[in-house]
Amino acid sequence: MRKIDRNKNIQLLLQDGRELYHTQDLMVLWSINNSSTLYTTISRYLKRGILHSIYKGFYSTKPLKDIDCVYLGMTSVHRYNYLSTESILAREGLIAQDVKYITLVSNISKRFKIKNQSFLVRKMKEEYLLNRAGIIWNKKNREATLERAVADMLYFNSNYNFDGERIINWKKVKEIQKAIGY
Repeated sequence: MRKIDRNKNIQLLLQDGRELYHTQDLMVLWSINNSSTLYTTISRYLKRGILHSIYKGFYSTKPLKDIDCVYLGMTSVHRYNYLSTESILAREGLIAQDVKYITLVSNISKRFKIKNQSFLVRKMKEEYLLNRAGIIWNKKNREATLERAVADMLYFNSNYNFDGERIINWKKVKEIQKAIGY
């Protein structure tokens, strides 16, 4: 039986640079194959304040209040996704109503809440989802450009009414729609 080096595990967490981990991520990071050993290690780290439980099977190295909500939601989905539709449209002034949830696009449909933040995940066919046209990748998050968010919204609702329609570059929207194929 392999002895667990707690200091090495903590060092790996700190060096990894991520803040959020699913149980499987920790299993790989720490090279622990025995689930009992893994859960015991996680339990000890939770008691010591090294890890913080977000929900069963999802942990953070920081208190929840110190984590970006978009990053939290995206990581929680635990599959490829990006910020789009209402979240981008509201931020850019294309919809006036108050958006009460963060909207993500993935290959599943899901609504969930973490603490006081609500999330809506819209399901898109993978052939469109994985097309990177109009997607900006930064260090932690992926998000749609304004034009991709408009194209995505029209994918989900072809009759959607935009409040700030005059600021939409419809030529770019059409180019993105053509590049994606929807």
